[in-house]
Formats: sequence, C-alpha cells, structure tokens
Amino acid sequence: MSAILGISANSHDAAAALVIDGQLIAAMQEERFTRIKNDAHLPLGAARACLAMAKLDPRALDEVVFYENPYGKLERVLLSMLRTFPKSLRQFPRALASQLGNKLWVLDALSAKLGVDRARVTFRDHHASHAASAYFASPFSRAAVLTVDAVGEETSTGLWLGEGNSLTCKARIAFPHSLGLLYSALTAYLGFEVNEGEYKVMGLAAYGTPRFRAEFERLIQVDDQGFTLSLEYFDSHTNTEVGFSSKLEALLGPRRMPGTPWRLDGNAEDARAADVAATLQVVLEEALLRLAARVKALTGANALCLAGGVALNAVANARLFREAGFEEFFVQPAAGDAGGALGAALLASAERGEPRGTFTHAAWGTGVSGDVAFGLATALGLKASRLESVVEGTVERLVRGEVLAFVQGRFEWGPRALGHRSVLALPAPVEVKERINRVIKRREPFRPFAPMVLEGAAAAYFGAFAPRLAPFMTTVAEVRVEAREKLAAVTHVDGSARVQTVSAGSLCGEVLTRVGAETGVPVLLNTSLNGQGEPIVATEADAVAFFLAHPVDALIIADVVISR
Repeated sequence: MSAILGISANSHDAAAALVIDGQLIAAMQEERFTRIKNDAHLPLGAARACLAMAKLDPRALDEVVFYENPYGKLERVLLSMLRTFPKSLRQFPRALASQLGNKLWVLDALSAKLGVDRARVTFRDHHASHAASAYFASPFSRAAVLTVDAVGEETSTGLWLGEGNSLTCKARIAFPHSLGLLYSALTAYLGFEVNEGEYKVMGLAAYGTPRFRAEFERLIQVDDQGFTLSLEYFDSHTNTEVGFSSKLEALLGPRRMPGTPWRLDGNAEDARAADVAATLQVVLEEALLRLAARVKALTGANALCLAGGVALNAVANARLFREAGFEEFFVQPAAGDAGGALGAALLASAERGEPRGTFTHAAWGTGVSGDVAFGLATALGLKASRLESVVEGTVERLVRGEVLAFVQGRFEWGPRALGHRSVLALPAPVEVKERINRVIKRREPFRPFAPMVLEGAAAAYFGAFAPRLAPFMTTVAEVRVEAREKLAAVTHVDGSARVQTVSAGSLCGEVLTRVGAETGVPVLLNTSLNGQGEPIVATEADAVAFFLAHPVDALIIADVVISR
C-alpha cells in the first residue's frame, strides 16, 4: 500500500488530498475548518481530517507532496522584481519577506507540523499539479490538457498531453503574460476582491455588451501561438492589491470603488462596468479557443481537460465545449489552487505506476451526524425533530414554497455546493431568487442561481451542454425558451443557467423525482450554504450557525429538521 498526501497552500485556497493506492480517499479545503474564506495557511486541519478519514497515522504516509516548487517561485519573484526595478522598489521588501518567510520553508514546516520525515516531503511543479488534477481525475486514457491561471513558479499557461500514466508539457506561456492576471486585474478594476470576485464578474458580464473590443485589443493580443499582454496597463509588481495601472483607467474609465451598491437599471457607470465585464468575458473565451486549437494541433487528442483558476469560468467552458472541436471535455470541480493538492497527490501516485481512479462525484469532505445535530439543536432550545423519510420531509417543505438549508453526507470538494451543503428552493417564481439574494444571502442583485435537475430530464429544459461538466456545475447551458417561466428563479438575464445534473439514484435525485411528481418540474434552485464572505458550511455547528443568522425556513441535517 502507498499513501500520498497532496498539499496546496500559501497563495489562496489551501487544501489537502489523500490518495491511497491510486484511489482518492478524501480532499478538503482548509477554509471549511478555519471558517476563513479562501484560507491560504498550511492546511493542517484539512490534512488531519483526510488522515482521520482513512484512520491513518501521518508517520505511515509514503509521501507528502506540495503542489509547487517553492525555490522556483522565489527565483521567479526575484527575477521579476529585478527586471522591473526601480518601479518595483516599493514592493520588493514585502515580496522578499513573504518568499523568504514561511513560503520558502514550507516543506520543512509540513515535515515538522505533520510529524513526517523530511525526506518524504517533496514537491511537484505548480502547472504539472494542475494538469494532473484534471487528467488523472478524468476517465480518459489520452487527452489534451490546458492549465490556465495567474502564475505558478513562472508558467501562467501550460499545454499538455496526457497518455496513460504520463503527462508531457508541449508548450508554455510565461508570467507576466497571463489570462489569470488579466481577469484578476479587471476584477479589481470592477470593484471586486481578487481570487474571490471573478465569478461575480462572470455573472455581471451577462448584463452588458462587449463594446470595448477596440480598447481590449490594446490590453491583449491573441494569435495562433497564444497571447501577449500589454504590460504598461498592468501593475502587479508595484501594486499587488489591484494589479492594474493608471493607464488602464485612462483607457477604460475610472475604476469602480469596492462596496458601492449596484444599480444596473439605468445607472450609466454601472452599465459601463457591465460592458467592461462583457468584453472581458468574450476576450477570455476567444483566447481560450485559440489555446485549445493549438493544444489540439500539438497532441491530436480528441478529449480536452482543463485546470487552473480560469477553468472555473463556466461560461467559457460552455463555449469551449461548443466550438473547440473536442469530442470529450472534463473539468474537476476544484480546478483552482485547491485542486493543486489533488493533482500533486495523483501525479506522485501515477509516477509510482499505480492504477487510476475516475472522479465520479465531489463528496470528499467530512460527514454529518443526525444525533450530533439533534443534540446541538436541543441544547440551544431550537425546534428539532427526526424525519421518518428525509426525501418526503424535504419535498413536503419545498413544494409549499419553503427555502431550505440542506446538509447531507460528506461536504463537497471545490467552490460549488452540489446538494451536500446547499440552500434549496423551487425554481420559480422569480421572487424566490430575489428573496434569497436580498434577504438570505445578502449579495449583489445580479448574481444568478443554479438549477439542479434530474439527469434524464435535463434535455427537456436545457440546450446542449458538456455532460461530464454538468454534475460538477462547471458549465452553463441555454434554458429552453418554453421552460423559462417554469425556471424563472434560475434563469440568468441572458437566458443561461449554470446547470447541475443529478442521477436518479442519489438522495438529491430522489428529492427531484418527488418534486417532479408534485409540481411537474424535476428542477430545484441550488446555491451554496454560506453567508456573505463566509466559506460553505462543513459541520453540524456551522449549519446551525447559518440557520440562526439567515432566515431560511428550515434546516435539514441528515434526518433532523430544525424549523422556526
């Protein structure tokens, strides 16, 4: 038996993943334990939870694998600072202190804190970890792989061939030319938090028109080899908080200040922001299509795997599925830096020649107990009871229009709630969306919600979509015109939806089957169970805390219902 623990940390969204004999056992993000969204610290809570899941002592681990080369990253940071000197002078002490502190000695820290011999703590390349997280989790024996993010050690984009148990890099694009940098800089320009607000930009784009194409041609040049950024518009070396320069504001207009309320119904500045987002989205999609064409030419593969933070852009994924010319397409749900932990472990396992397992679900976290939930609710004086049937108890409340917090089984891997830590409601009328956005989740009014649909019924409500992406909510589909009134709360302003398909035999599938029998529509609104600025809940206590702070109608944890 071989046991390998993959670790990502020190950038954002730290995570741990445990692979035994080539099979994934557990994968979790540290934020679920510390309750700090996108927590970047060493994922000791997540690592210990993974080991506990397998009843494994850390000293029994054959290898602990970090998802990037800390020495290579230091070299890239130093060279970047020297190349841009003296502009980088103000940023240099901070960058040097960061890299020479906990980041450089991360392997030693993992050894000490986990109690694993230092000789068994290793690293893999950042983009190789991303590529492995996509390819080795896929069902394909041969595939092209695209890895696209802000930056690893020095690579921002990788084009790979996966064959059997091997990955070969065919081409790279180096930092600072980076689609992730482009998207994060514009995320900050639009007033959102970097590494958190990118999906808000994706949602906002549907409200605008891409009228800034000429301006964006000055920001980024795309060709058959890839792309090049015009670096004078970006400022990652001297202003890491926003990543753009005053020249970008001169080109596109003043930045939108963070925290400003949104008014998309007639406010000219907010309309301009939506148009910038729409242009950014189209430009990103076109750059990805050119990269996909190049990796197809380099590999001749019929399947495409995608990883890196940019792979979480569900709208771009849908366009790649439609237009990139691949027969198969796969994106695992934690495609960003958290997924690097999974990839590092899978890569180390593949190098040992161990058999691969196919990633068929996302429930790789810790579970919940009805007994614990009932005891906690009783201790707090809450109204709690046991359900004879979780399915019947859930459906009864949903069909009478309640909004439910729904907590079942092991929590999800990645940023999407897939029915294990979800808020569920009927998919219509549109007022359901408004209630959840304004009152329950207290977030921007333009943010869409996802439909959860029975796999066998999806074609009746949605146009074509990538079938391997839909279970993980990493793609979008067009809502059929005749179904939009029935799905008013989950249809975005452009007629699309980030669809999630569910098999009939799963718990959520049984709920959907019964909802369909009661309402005629086997679809539910599904959004993540978390408050504004919080991670998705993990434990019974997290769920009860959410219930106390947010006015959902009831909370169902395992077979316990807590109501008002």
